Amino acid sequence: MNPSTDPSSERFKLNASREMASMFDDVSGRYDLLNRVMTLGQDSAWRMAMWARVPARARRVLDLCTGSGVSLPGLRRPGRTVLGMDVSLAMLQVAHAEHDEPGWSPRLACADGFHLPLRAGSLDAVTVAFGIRNMRPRREALSEIARVLVPGGRLVVLEAAAPAPGPLAPFTRAWIRHAIPFAGRLSPDPTAYRYLAESIFEFGSGPEFEADLAAAGFQRLEARAFLFGAARLWVAETRPAGGRNPAETPSTVQAATPGPGDSAHPAPDAGEAAREAARWALIHGATSLALALALAHVLTLWLNLRDRLPLAPFQQTALAVLGVGALVAFGVRAVLQLLRWSALRTAGPPER
Repeated sequence: MNPSTDPSSERFKLNASREMASMFDDVSGRYDLLNRVMTLGQDSAWRMAMWARVPARARRVLDLCTGSGVSLPGLRRPGRTVLGMDVSLAMLQVAHAEHDEPGWSPRLACADGFHLPLRAGSLDAVTVAFGIRNMRPRREALSEIARVLVPGGRLVVLEAAAPAPGPLAPFTRAWIRHAIPFAGRLSPDPTAYRYLAESIFEFGSGPEFEADLAAAGFQRLEARAFLFGAARLWVAETRPAGGRNPAETPSTVQAATPGPGDSAHPAPDAGEAAREAARWALIHGATSLALALALAHVLTLWLNLRDRLPLAPFQQTALAVLGVGALVAFGVRAVLQLLRWSALRTAGPPER
């Protein structure tokens, strides 16, 4: 379906902040649940990979298109000011209910990403998870992000992308075209998920966005693909002033005094947390794979011996159903855990 013929085509127009706000207001209640379903539970690992790319030295960080705030927890650390901005007030209300805690809680604000209420050069890093493709024209949005970043500031973007050419592209394309709108039937506004599916194809498979990054003045540092290219991660920086890394001002490196609800110990580094999660994902994946292989062996033996066993037909059928069901369950779990491990295993060393 072409965006121009879709009933919700108004959402594809330039500077459609009002339309985006209305759409996300409508789906705010089940948005995170459906995201988890549509990404096969992998979105949390992708966000951990995103958090690991935010430099530890960053003291002023914005999560743009923050939605319900699901990307905020991994950005929090003592001494860091975390902002969450979104055009949808209903989404921000969900974020406030989930993340309004003592200590270094994120500051939330309803704002248009094309007109951020921030001074130029006021941020050290910006993250955007599954939101940049909803901002058109994209180069204008990226230029606004570049404006509020310090020279050498970091931008980390996690986004759903159209499948690149390859043997798995037809399967990924079918998942986007059919599974996402189907899951959207559980939403109060199914047309929102039809739009979300179409917006992935409109966004492209990556080269188009990288051209927009360069045009907006960013230098690409890293690009990664998750789940066979269904999601992609980009790390970029604004060009340093005068070709050098900017010196940090005292305000960005001063020690923080713990407040109520804060620990006297530093928050775990996002990179180390990602690497620890990768180790556990590998353990769980290997264990599930071993169990799946053991079940496959047992089922093979049972098929060869079932005629000799004193079991009634209904008992044999029940055993077959249980055995095959367990094999499928452990096999699927092994695949999902190994995909999670793959997403997290290359989290780089923490930047100081």
